[in-house]
Amino acid sequence: MNMRAFTFVLLLFTGLSVQASDVLEGQALFKQCLSCHAIGPEAKNLFGPQLNGVYEKPAGSVAGYDYSAAFKNATAGGLVWNDESLDKFLESPLEYMPGTKMAFPGVRDPDQRAQVLAFLRAVGVDGVLPEEPAKPEKSDEQKPRPLASEAVIPTHGVLHIGRSALPEEVAAWDIDIRPDGLGLPEGSGNAITGGEIYDAQCAACHGVFGEGTGRWPVLAGGLDTLTEERPEKTIGSYWPYLSTVFDYVRRAMPFGNSRSLTDDEVYAITAYLLYLNDLAEEDFELTSENFVSIQMPNEANFIDDTRADESYFEPSAEPCMSNCIDTPATVTMRARVLDVTPDGE
Repeated sequence: MNMRAFTFVLLLFTGLSVQASDVLEGQALFKQCLSCHAIGPEAKNLFGPQLNGVYEKPAGSVAGYDYSAAFKNATAGGLVWNDESLDKFLESPLEYMPGTKMAFPGVRDPDQRAQVLAFLRAVGVDGVLPEEPAKPEKSDEQKPRPLASEAVIPTHGVLHIGRSALPEEVAAWDIDIRPDGLGLPEGSGNAITGGEIYDAQCAACHGVFGEGTGRWPVLAGGLDTLTEERPEKTIGSYWPYLSTVFDYVRRAMPFGNSRSLTDDEVYAITAYLLYLNDLAEEDFELTSENFVSIQMPNEANFIDDTRADESYFEPSAEPCMSNCIDTPATVTMRARVLDVTPDGE
């Protein structure tokens, strides 16, 4: 019996009553982990260690990965990855192991955690992934659906495809916020609470004080640097409106788990980002009422883009797409800031 077959035999005798479908469901759920953890035959360490054979080797033993002090202390204290410990860790990493670098808020649904564990259990140290069961062949009575290119368009031009979006569906997507506050949800949050959420959800990428880690964006500082050759474009030094900060945090953060924050949590984090940039006091509370009163330092340096309304901007002829100049192309400027122009000729 090979290791893969042995692994699936083990699944039949676990207390979780794991089915093959659980393994495949767990594989689908694991996609939210791929931004930090690799898995598979060619897996390498990313922000987190590669997870091949979690059940088959000691905790904290992935070669070449720099574990946090909290994780090293846990392994020194006898941490062993099994169903119970991994289930508790996945439920809330920061509660199970305070100080861990894994800022992921956790998987609250116990059934989803069981499915993820089933998937991890099915992947050995060789990283071979479970195979999806073959789909049953179609019977002769089943006819393939026609291709869209083969559809006959009626003379009136209406295809009757889809339906109008429901009001609640529109509301779920219509979350943008204007600088004048239009679109802001009701709520509030203070910088102290925001600092706690930031440490748990944001500091792993953006640094404890917004200084950024590695190539992740810097969020604080950079005042009076916009006239320098390499300006530091942070929230405090560059961003024109606070609505942009709130909207981006609410829409895209935390990385890998966007839209998981409540409106009050977004207010709190935004208040804390103001504090990090010396634009608010430590106990400042940001609310939907005082939001529009906050003016960012660089707002006056942004102007409306009116180029489309200017006469010289309108194209006077068809654009040239090939052989547009008679002489060979030459480099007229080097992108030193972006570091993309090769040295030499």
